[in-house]
Amino acid sequence: MTTDTLSPEAQESSVTQGLEVASMWRFSVEQYQQMIASGTIVEDAPVELLEGWIVTKMSKNPPHIYSTEESAELIRDVLPRGYLIRRQDPITTNDSQPEPDVSVIKGTRQDFRARLPNLNETVLVIEVSDATLRRDHTVKQRIYASAGIPVYWIINLIDSVIEVYTQPLPEEKRYGEKNVYGLEDTLPFILENKELATFTVKQFLP
Repeated sequence: MTTDTLSPEAQESSVTQGLEVASMWRFSVEQYQQMIASGTIVEDAPVELLEGWIVTKMSKNPPHIYSTEESAELIRDVLPRGYLIRRQDPITTNDSQPEPDVSVIKGTRQDFRARLPNLNETVLVIEVSDATLRRDHTVKQRIYASAGIPVYWIINLIDSVIEVYTQPLPEEKRYGEKNVYGLEDTLPFILENKELATFTVKQFLP
């Protein structure tokens, strides 16, 4: 495992760096949700709202699918009562509606019958990265850090590591600490400052 303290200089400053912008117009979260509600954007369209831009999501290959499903199942098995695992479902921030591959939400399924989780209820987000690695390192990290989400994992399929980002600094749009776990490392599963389990990195990789 390696540990880095992330400096502002290590972050990308351009709003659209790491994005493949699918629209010439920027939208608010409310406008984007209205477009979905009206059918202008169909509910299962492969897009998400990132920093006001409607962005095309990458197609998923078998390793990505495997790692997403395996991650969700591993974490679900150790979650205490009062937390919910979600796969590729949206969360909302001030200017974005991303759809992380896996998220851990505080609450029960009944709490979200008519609304999306808010930022205080989102305690962990995970992106499984191959073709989206650049986007997940830049834009997604900015979004999640700005929202104050406590923990962000990148399951990096290209380098066969898991990157764990903690200590969000919302004003600087970055995380203060980064730990990288390699194939031979043990990965602690920490939720709201409590270690609930340990895994091996290999368990999450195809």
